[in-house]
Amino acid sequence: MRIAVEGCMHGDLDNVYATIKQLEREENTKIDLLICCGDFQAVRNEKDLESLNVPAKYKQMNTFWKYYSGQAVAPLPTIFIGGNHEASNYLWELYYGGWAAPNIYFLGFSGVVKYGNVRIGGLSGIYNARHYHLGHFERPPYSESDIRSVYHVREYDVQKLMKVKEPIDIFLSHDWPLGITDCGDCAALVRKKPFFKKEIQDRTLGSKAAAELLEILKPSYWFSAHLHCKFSALVQHGEHGPVTKFLALDKCLPGRNFLQVVDIESEPGPFEIEYDEEWLAITKAFNPLFPTTARRTYFGHVELDIEECRQWVRSRLQEKGAKAFEFVTTAPCRGPSQSATNGHSVENYRNTQTESLLTLLDLPYLLDDRTDSRASNVSPLPPISSGPVPENNEDIPIDDIDELEEVRAASEDEPEDE
Repeated sequence: MRIAVEGCMHGDLDNVYATIKQLEREENTKIDLLICCGDFQAVRNEKDLESLNVPAKYKQMNTFWKYYSGQAVAPLPTIFIGGNHEASNYLWELYYGGWAAPNIYFLGFSGVVKYGNVRIGGLSGIYNARHYHLGHFERPPYSESDIRSVYHVREYDVQKLMKVKEPIDIFLSHDWPLGITDCGDCAALVRKKPFFKKEIQDRTLGSKAAAELLEILKPSYWFSAHLHCKFSALVQHGEHGPVTKFLALDKCLPGRNFLQVVDIESEPGPFEIEYDEEWLAITKAFNPLFPTTARRTYFGHVELDIEECRQWVRSRLQEKGAKAFEFVTTAPCRGPSQSATNGHSVENYRNTQTESLLTLLDLPYLLDDRTDSRASNVSPLPPISSGPVPENNEDIPIDDIDELEEVRAASEDEPEDE
């Protein structure tokens, strides 16, 4: 199986797909799948731009809306995760994963799917210690504060991934695993990006959560983006353990290393995106713990019977099949020259795909629950305890990573990174 891996999309689907088509012609080959490592920017209309955390001058429709509306069709299956510059209201509709457009699949805030016999997992967003232990309390339309936190990784989604036992072939994260620079040519990276040096020395360049997942999951491949440069590394897990091939790529710009093709051993095609049985079992087992408040939640002593859930899921998939539910439109589509819908604020739509998946798993819909979202979380399972985030937590950074990105952008004279 030939897979094209792309770094930060920034809504530039037309150019990425054109690059792949050109590569296929020049090398007389066929790419089976495109994987994008975040900042996808699935903007359907002008109202979605209100949920995109970028300065106003960079809030542009770009080209995803054409694929959502059906004006254009993705020429090959595409799987993506979220980054820190997203139409967060739309990705929230598809929290568990689903088709963002025909042939374009969002992996969810965390998720695992199968493409043929290749297992692909991923974690959306970026790590920020001040929000990591909180629940998903943000709801559209987002406040000025919430629009800067909704994409921060939450421990709940990481804990689900930590329960995955079967081998993962490919894993995606937007920011790099903390410490990954120890396993590659760090000196060359610092020569290219000298402002990384202090963060590398301080052990702050990267995601602690991603580093923990890398150690536990040990996937064959790990792809990332976020820092707008190419970097590769080999991670040896133990003296005689497996090796993870890590690759981070740039954003889609001329002359930049934003795309690379990798060959993955697989069964013969045709291939299609399917639900993963183990992941659905984990999703079902964890759903009663779904945190929807801004209170700190602890998962240290949670014990769940995932195997029992798996047997239940297996029986449902035998009835329904593992193929993902079909794409449906929710919000209206508006091109860049058209006005948004009647001046109303961002809508919080219920996505039919999400409802269908929850019905399949016999789970309640919790994504539009606004009940005391900033108050204490009441969990039906006693092992989880809640409490406020301590003000003097030494793990809370003074500067949010988003401000650091603006400094980096200025130092590179690349205002589009902001």
